[in-house]
Amino acid sequence: MKKTYLYSLVCFLLVLPLSVTAQDQEAFKKENFIKNTDTLKYRILFPKDFSEEKEYPVVLFLHGAGERGNDNQAQLTHGSELFLNNQEKFPAIVIFPQAPKDDYWAKVEVNRDTIPMQFDFINKEPATKSLQLVMDLMEEITSKDYVNKDRIYLGGLSMGGMGTFELIYKKPEMFTAAFAICGGANPEIAKEYPQGFNIWLFHGKKDDVVLPKYSETMARAINHYGGNAKLSLYPDDNHNSWDSAFAEPNLLPWLFSHTRAQ
Repeated sequence: MKKTYLYSLVCFLLVLPLSVTAQDQEAFKKENFIKNTDTLKYRILFPKDFSEEKEYPVVLFLHGAGERGNDNQAQLTHGSELFLNNQEKFPAIVIFPQAPKDDYWAKVEVNRDTIPMQFDFINKEPATKSLQLVMDLMEEITSKDYVNKDRIYLGGLSMGGMGTFELIYKKPEMFTAAFAICGGANPEIAKEYPQGFNIWLFHGKKDDVVLPKYSETMARAINHYGGNAKLSLYPDDNHNSWDSAFAEPNLLPWLFSHTRAQ
């Protein structure tokens, strides 16, 4: 009897953190954005004590390839906890869209026959269906009176980091500051970034999925063309550098410190 009780208690304790996390994630409301015949699934988190009479910053976060799907849940796997745990310090409207399994945020051709994979970024071509839907969604949300138009932020990891770079290129006037984790892009698009644009790049030096050279090249290009990019390279991280990035105590203070008025 005693052993059974202890076994049950251990099982309960092991499951508890997952249950609490899943419960907390329900604070992100499930939504669908429909444009013509296309649908973008997304989750949206509103500040506690949200009021339409106030103005709030907006954060858009783009997930990685592993979180694609149509469950409107997997995209919360990485990053959602960061914003949930900081709602009091940094009240904001936070949006997590989800791309379907057969689409990508960025316009990129991936050669999976090589190790590591090779990426040919064709960001200057028209956006993918998923990224276009994100742009349309953001146009709608940022038109609301309760949105602070001077504080629209963007971030993403892996495939979402690639989408972050492309989205700044395609919507240079929309975003105030951004962060990109283990991403990459065609460095030539940095020519179109706003002068002085603030972006923080993160990458693992041991990343063998998306090589760190992609972030290094983008950081150099952004700074060369008049932007303000800073790069954090983690010597012991592989492709999971988002764990280190989300643990950066200054990430959110840095992000929310930027306003368009600057």
